[in-house]
Amino acid sequence: MDTSNEYDVIAVGGGTSGVAAAIAAARTGAKTLVIERNGALGGQLNVSGPPGFAYANLYNDRQERIIGGIITETHERLLKEGHALPHMEPDFRGWYTFAYVDPDWWGLMIFEMMQENDVQLLLHSLAVDVVKEGNTVKGVVVENVSGRQTVFARIIIDCTGEGETAARAGAPYEILPRDRMEPHSLSFTADGVDWEKVLDYIKRNPEEFEFERFQENTRHSWTYDELVARIRKVESIAEFGEVMGYRSIKMKGLETGEWHGSSGVGFFLIPREGGVIQAHFQHSSQIGNCDATDVNDLTFAEIECRRQIVIAWKFIKKYLPGFEKAYITRVCPEVRIREGRRIMGDYVLTGEDVIEERKFKDVIYKSAFPAGAVHVVGPGTLGTMKPPDVPKTGGSHDVPYRCLVPRDIENLLVAGKAISAKREAYQRFLMQTMVSGQAAGVAAALCARDNITPRMLESDVTELQRILVEQGAILTGTH
Repeated sequence: MDTSNEYDVIAVGGGTSGVAAAIAAARTGAKTLVIERNGALGGQLNVSGPPGFAYANLYNDRQERIIGGIITETHERLLKEGHALPHMEPDFRGWYTFAYVDPDWWGLMIFEMMQENDVQLLLHSLAVDVVKEGNTVKGVVVENVSGRQTVFARIIIDCTGEGETAARAGAPYEILPRDRMEPHSLSFTADGVDWEKVLDYIKRNPEEFEFERFQENTRHSWTYDELVARIRKVESIAEFGEVMGYRSIKMKGLETGEWHGSSGVGFFLIPREGGVIQAHFQHSSQIGNCDATDVNDLTFAEIECRRQIVIAWKFIKKYLPGFEKAYITRVCPEVRIREGRRIMGDYVLTGEDVIEERKFKDVIYKSAFPAGAVHVVGPGTLGTMKPPDVPKTGGSHDVPYRCLVPRDIENLLVAGKAISAKREAYQRFLMQTMVSGQAAGVAAALCARDNITPRMLESDVTELQRILVEQGAILTGTH
């Protein structure tokens, strides 16, 4: 490991945006460091969950590919090695698609990619402050088992998820009151499921599940009867991707007090080696009214979610057909944060931008995910989707480079879910965090090379866009 304390680019946070930023910066010629508070990389993909399904909405509803680059590279690499499934057709998924991956192999692969691209790592290190000269960020102060250290870089990228570095630097931000935030969750995974029994129950009881929300698929426009007919022809549980509902079983649990009532009953499916499918529970333990920037709230969330997992698992084994002999194989080590700070930048993405499919000259990535929060708090509603405000013609919208440049602060970029957006345009999903990280990484490397600030780069993003396209990004040519 390089033990120097001066770099071209530092990514603070080794989650999905941080690893993409680091790889992109290194490939653009920058001496790059990732600072991560955990010993593992991957963030929402393989540390906090939901592990196993990741590559959502790389296509818009017109089936145009809109997202590429490092995110595509990681999926193709895992697919080739037998640790991922191909992209699913959206038959039972409505307006969005997923490609499922093995979370642990993703975590191993990303370390390989760090080494292949000569990215330096500083793990088990918490960034606690920044070094500034005026309004210019010069470095990051970290604390770890070796004590307190300061590392310097020409450009810092905040990839912390909650915008912690940018906030410490004094960048303006927005955050909702805790009672309006989306709930946070603690995911777990189970094996030993009798999938034939599960599939048989679904086919005999389709009304028990939330398949009707997939009737809105603009490519098919099925009637409910047509959808049920398709469900009854399914040969493998993996064709569903997710199974949500168990309505009468859940109601029984609410009546008897055996279900905690804070989330929905259901699971996603993840691949393992040798064609094994496991059940991943993302919505069976969730906590609302939690401010992710308050350590007391986070502590309570960790405790409460684990209490809910115990209740949920006893219920699942007792009542869900096919789970009688199942067993938990993994509980994620920390709560997945769905909502926190949004750092205000030189442009603030809006819900109208999403719905109107707006395009920008300084585009750095595209997205087709609906506008607005999709999870709500309350018995019987957690884990279900509110009617989304989708791009109006089934296309996509651009995200401009200016969303990565925080106001009032120099030499700092923000990537991941804390980029500059209104709540209704929040960019928190993996496909959004990884592509924003890749764009921030290339931009940071160019700024370091040319000795300019990220704000100065706004005047001409031509080279940034050219390199992103060379790295596989899709910036033009779609609706």
